[in-house]
Amino acid sequence: MSVDVPPATTRSRWFSALRELGLVAVLFLIYKIGRIAATGHVGEAFDNARKVWDLERWLHLPGELSLQNRLMSWHWLVEVANCYYAYVHFPATAACLIWLYVYRPAHYRWTRNVLALLTGAALLVHFGFPLAPPRMLTDTGMLDLGRLFGPAVYGAPETDQLSNQYAAMPSLHVGWAVVIAVALITATSARWRGLWLLHPVITLLVVVATGNHYWLDAIAAVALLVVAYVLMRPFYPAGQAAVEPSSVVAPVLDPSVAPVSSTTSAASAASVPAAVSVSAADEVAAAGGGAPRPRVPVEAPALRR
Repeated sequence: MSVDVPPATTRSRWFSALRELGLVAVLFLIYKIGRIAATGHVGEAFDNARKVWDLERWLHLPGELSLQNRLMSWHWLVEVANCYYAYVHFPATAACLIWLYVYRPAHYRWTRNVLALLTGAALLVHFGFPLAPPRMLTDTGMLDLGRLFGPAVYGAPETDQLSNQYAAMPSLHVGWAVVIAVALITATSARWRGLWLLHPVITLLVVVATGNHYWLDAIAAVALLVVAYVLMRPFYPAGQAAVEPSSVVAPVLDPSVAPVSSTTSAASAASVPAAVSVSAADEVAAAGGGAPRPRVPVEAPALRR
């Protein structure tokens, strides 16, 4: 006999949601504290910035300055890019996690863990490789579009105590945007779900054109993200998906045989079609006058009427 599990109470659901919210908040607080603790080393950050700039030119990557100059042709688009950088990053990530928590719990846990691995690895890079963003390399012609046109996310580096502005590599804006796109594409089945890839593409163009990141910052973020996905691959929720009840066709058993419990093992379930076929053979044999063959017991004996 199968027993239905009662649904979780409203109080337990709220407790679980608050627990997850507290966990994410603690992880974010640890990251912010660690990022601020990694500040300093200004001279090293600028030396690394010039090395990254020269390396990109050696690799023949597109110039950040050329992309910024094209964006400057439309001042309204500059403000849109600044707003995208300032207001989309955290709200989009939070909205994605909330939606996954409510509608795709398994994907939520997997995505949360991937974000934690990526952010933790990024924090280690911030400690070991401080990097000034391209908007600080004034000798290259790059401008700080946030401070010039607004809205500005950061204050003056000398007085800003709330963020580490020398932590350009890797770009978590790009990394988190890729995580959002992958999560929503894998957790949904709509035909247009591939459009979620526009979010990381737009984010990449925005962070480079506004002078906040180099191309190599985005490449480093994707590389770390690949490692995080490889580590989390065994826990991918698709491998643990339960079979929908509607997709299982229940066999028609002989009326004289007791119904099989829903908690029987796979081996017992596999024997049901054999029992059905034997019952059908018995009926055919009985109709032809032959002696019926003995039935194969299913799991429980037949009930007496």
